[in-house]
Amino acid sequence: MAFNQERFDRLIQKLEVFANKQPHLYKLHVAFLATLGYAYIFLVLAVTLTLLVGIVFTMLNAHSVNAFSLKGLVFLLVFALVLVRSLWVSFPALTGLPLQSKDVPNLYSLTNEISSKLQAPRFHHILLTNDFNAAVVQRPRLGLLGWQQNYLILGLPLMLALPPEQFRAVLAHELGHLSGNHSRFSGWIYRQRQTWYRLAKGLRQSGNEVSWLIFEWFLSWYIPFFNAYSFVLARMDEYEADRCAVELTGEQNTAKALINVEVKARFLEDYFWSSVYKQIQTEIEPPKMTYAAMQEALSKKVAHEEASIYFMQALAEKTNNADTHPCLTDRLKALGYSPNEKKEVTISAPIKISAAQEFLGARLEKFIAHFSQAWREEIATPWRQKYAESQQSIATLKDLNHKSQKQQLTLEEASQRAILTLEFEGEEAVMPLLHEILHRDDRNVSANYLLGQILLHKQDATGIKYIDQAIEQDSSIVIDGCQIICSFLKQQGKINEAKSYQERAINYHELILKAQQERSGVRENDKLESHNVSDIELNKLLQQFSHHPDIKIAYLVQKTMQFFPEKPFYVLALKREVSFLEGIRETDHSKLVNSLLEKNEFLGNVFIFILNSHLNMEKKLKRIPNSMIYQKKGKK
Repeated sequence: MAFNQERFDRLIQKLEVFANKQPHLYKLHVAFLATLGYAYIFLVLAVTLTLLVGIVFTMLNAHSVNAFSLKGLVFLLVFALVLVRSLWVSFPALTGLPLQSKDVPNLYSLTNEISSKLQAPRFHHILLTNDFNAAVVQRPRLGLLGWQQNYLILGLPLMLALPPEQFRAVLAHELGHLSGNHSRFSGWIYRQRQTWYRLAKGLRQSGNEVSWLIFEWFLSWYIPFFNAYSFVLARMDEYEADRCAVELTGEQNTAKALINVEVKARFLEDYFWSSVYKQIQTEIEPPKMTYAAMQEALSKKVAHEEASIYFMQALAEKTNNADTHPCLTDRLKALGYSPNEKKEVTISAPIKISAAQEFLGARLEKFIAHFSQAWREEIATPWRQKYAESQQSIATLKDLNHKSQKQQLTLEEASQRAILTLEFEGEEAVMPLLHEILHRDDRNVSANYLLGQILLHKQDATGIKYIDQAIEQDSSIVIDGCQIICSFLKQQGKINEAKSYQERAINYHELILKAQQERSGVRENDKLESHNVSDIELNKLLQQFSHHPDIKIAYLVQKTMQFFPEKPFYVLALKREVSFLEGIRETDHSKLVNSLLEKNEFLGNVFIFILNSHLNMEKKLKRIPNSMIYQKKGKK
């Protein structure tokens, strides 16, 4: 049975109770599952080799070689080679800027010190990336058999955002996953979770279909089940890694590092990068030294109001089963650290010396220049395209502003003006325009939705009623609208109210899935009715038929829908004219259907099928008024 989220959540809930009550027995179960993966592969190998030996032994005893035995021997030899080769799936090397010990001795000294204290393996490679992250990755040279290459992945933005002592705590957490001081078993399972996923991915990408087919049925069941069963242990390992950080750097540094990472990550996304991309409006080329600007921005104190919002957003998040990482609140609680908003916003105080300055030393400027140039080259083409679009939009906004001074804009023009004003002048400038639109049309979808989002961003709960109003008018934004409100309510600590919107989004998503299933085809017992297509749209469709002389008769009806009946689902049934010698070929049917679907611009959601293969449906279609929309001339 497939692992859907509901089944996964139920299993995790049971295993959490099991692990708490009987931790040793739970770990024994996980160990058995981890061993089972190896057992399956080596069992297949053993059976193959046994058959090989058996055939060879039989041939030697018979003192003769027949064609059947020889073919079996060759087949099993090839099969065995394929199996063995599958275990040596090559994994692509990780990407990043390699750091050498001679260039960054302070960084290597730090990693070696922490590795020694935690009895963690030394790293073969340390890579610097542009991610706001740090990670340890073990890349097996021999696939499932191991012989790991150890990588330490460090994000330059993360190192720019943290002072040395907090970065040390982050590094201790990452190396804690491989620590030998505490639970070698947890470290082994941690590696197995990663290795099985990489093995499956490697088999898929290897291009060897035989290898993948041999293991597909097993891995398709085993990996999701092993992931679910070891999920609780993986989460426990996150807490264990935090405790490693506390042992090496202290509770205060570990807790402050966790908080600072959350605050600075949100600051980069919400403020820094948005301000960089805003330059598209005025600059035809992207800025040259973006990461130098990032260094300056991260070294300064984050404004108290923004830091407070980012901090509360992080505390509002709850641990869920989509990720083994616990939420910030749970991690701080496990450390025995009680967060205080007024105290913790000082975490975003100015950084005198960043971890990047401390551990990358004189090479930091070179690294900043490297990532700035790489980013600039990557973004150059889309940046210029967006600049051209922005100039056109600015001109349109200027025209609309000028026109509004002389006459009242249409609602469509007013909405366009509001959207452009928000983009180029900001939230404060657009709010009066949105209120003006709603004064004229209080049900306007875009105005309600935009105003609601702005108000919630300003921590104003009145924004909820505007988004609710937009959702009432346009069902296509139910899920996004509910998620925006849910996120705001969680930040405000209103968990029960947030849950109601979350359930509403989930229920609506289920309706969409049911509607998609309902629209997936047409069956004989489906209720069909006359179409409501206008003569203009009908004529456009008939014009397409002129390009397909093999269409003999066409019927157009609507399927009666239970879900979203306001969105019509049309059924177009065609009878092809085929000669006796040609016969009925499904490939020709598919070509005709695909051709009509590609050019369909007016019917919306439509299902097309060929009556030649479903003759019993024609009688049903004939009974529906005005269903026949086309009949080839000269035919009755």
